[in-house]
Amino acid sequence: MEIRNVTLSDIELVTPLFNSYRMFYGQPTDIDASRTFLKKRFLNNETVIFLALEKDMAVGFTQLYKTFSSVSLQPFYILNDLFVSQESRKKGIGEALLNHAKSFCQKQGYKGLALETATDNPAKNLYERLGWQKDDDYFHFFWKNTNIN
Repeated sequence: MEIRNVTLSDIELVTPLFNSYRMFYGQPTDIDASRTFLKKRFLNNETVIFLALEKDMAVGFTQLYKTFSSVSLQPFYILNDLFVSQESRKKGIGEALLNHAKSFCQKQGYKGLALETATDNPAKNLYERLGWQKDDDYFHFFWKNTNIN
């Protein structure tokens, strides 16, 4: 297995996985919108994506977004997306992608990685095993703008 940084020229490789990831979370399939979204993130320099390949076939990805902590005065990444294709699960690909993201973060000198996931997501066991800590000190709130889709 190879893990590499996605470039704009790799969008066609990662788009089907990204579309499947969205479908996993209950969204309708939309390859064109997925491609457009990813292209915009790249063109605006808003994302870092790592792609896992097995024999030149894309089997998983993780997507990071840069943000900052005003309190610690340090940048960190939000690990926003992690997905491994159904047929490639239970092979250590998710773990390899997470470790790659951690290594990247360390090389950048960033504070760390943040992620959120559903309480029933079985990947939470993997996160904990790899040293991620559940935040019991803070509540996470989200305001939803009901004036857009």
